[in-house]
Amino acid sequence: MSAGRADGTAVVTGLADRSALAGAGRVVVKVGSSSLTQPSGGIDDARLIALVNALVERVQAGTQVVLVSSGAIAAGLGPLGLAKRPRDLATQQAAASVGQGLLVARYTSAAAAHGLTVGQVLLTADDVIRRTQYRNAQRALERLLGMGVLPVVNENDTVATAEIRFGDNDRLAALVAHLVHADALVLLSDVDALYDGPPSRPGSRRVPLVTSPADLDDVVVAGSSSGVGTGGMTTKLDAAAVATGAGIATVLASAAQAGEALQGQDVGTWFAPTGTRPRTRMLWLAHAASPQGHLVLDRGAVTAVVRRGASLLPAGVVAAEGSFEAGDPVDLCDESGHAVARGLVNYSSAEVPDLLGRSTRERLDALGPGYDRVLVHRDDLVLLPRRRQGGTGDAPATSGSRPRAATQ
Repeated sequence: MSAGRADGTAVVTGLADRSALAGAGRVVVKVGSSSLTQPSGGIDDARLIALVNALVERVQAGTQVVLVSSGAIAAGLGPLGLAKRPRDLATQQAAASVGQGLLVARYTSAAAAHGLTVGQVLLTADDVIRRTQYRNAQRALERLLGMGVLPVVNENDTVATAEIRFGDNDRLAALVAHLVHADALVLLSDVDALYDGPPSRPGSRRVPLVTSPADLDDVVVAGSSSGVGTGGMTTKLDAAAVATGAGIATVLASAAQAGEALQGQDVGTWFAPTGTRPRTRMLWLAHAASPQGHLVLDRGAVTAVVRRGASLLPAGVVAAEGSFEAGDPVDLCDESGHAVARGLVNYSSAEVPDLLGRSTRERLDALGPGYDRVLVHRDDLVLLPRRRQGGTGDAPATSGSRPRAATQ
């Protein structure tokens, strides 16, 4: 299956098997905090250098690599005299501010030993879900790769809020892989693969291949025991579901196996692609946006949005909840409270109550010019799948399910 990158070059997506990874043109690699830092905080230089050496080997073989790296907060603990990851947001942000510079400096030094230049890219979800901003991130990454630079991506934890409190960079890596039209995503952590039971339990076996969500039904997921990271196996399975659902093959392996994984060797777990690539902004809207409110739709509006791919009109909305500004993401819910879609709203929460139930002519007559816009345009809207029931352990309920863009 072919697709096009932002620079106009062609790219083949949906690698057939792990052996094809060795010849991939573009790969996103994600590494977790626990794989880069010491248990008490601070960067483990030996681990970081080993990772960079593996990445350099792939770059020298002709693969463009984007590194999504956690570790900024963990790296800032030592310099700030903190014994463990802080709980309060302000101290997390302070640690990220100190640690991010240290982390990128180490990457820069390790890569420079091989003549490779590193570029830092800090993102928040807001940077890539708004129409005027996500293309800027895409262009910047394309240009860096075109100039032979190794981009090191991280969430902008110094100013981010929900990003710090509710996850780590696994999901970000999956979304970046889609943003740059990568052929594959490699998730590196302190766990060397997905197992059919706790890895420490005698008899647990590595799961070498996942071809569909059904393969995860009997998998019992164990989380990470790291005290410096925030992710676990569940977040990695979620990231794999996002990536493979967008046609991007995914490998889960340990950081110590980075070289072997990137060469397509039989290590870790290979997640085969299960879907096709949607529009980039739609994927970000579905998986990276934090809804600022909810619009409750009547039955007719739900049918129009979900089945006919229509824009959402104020006449079909019976209630609005939350505080939001024009351009913010909001969930569109049916009258039972189930979110059926997510979109960027064209009015603020202060304006919406006066619009509800009114036709376009009624809005113009009562409120004047400028109030004839739809509430959420279909080009700024994605449909959300119902959560799959069943399975065991912490396997993600939405594995393999993928929001799709509403179309005419």
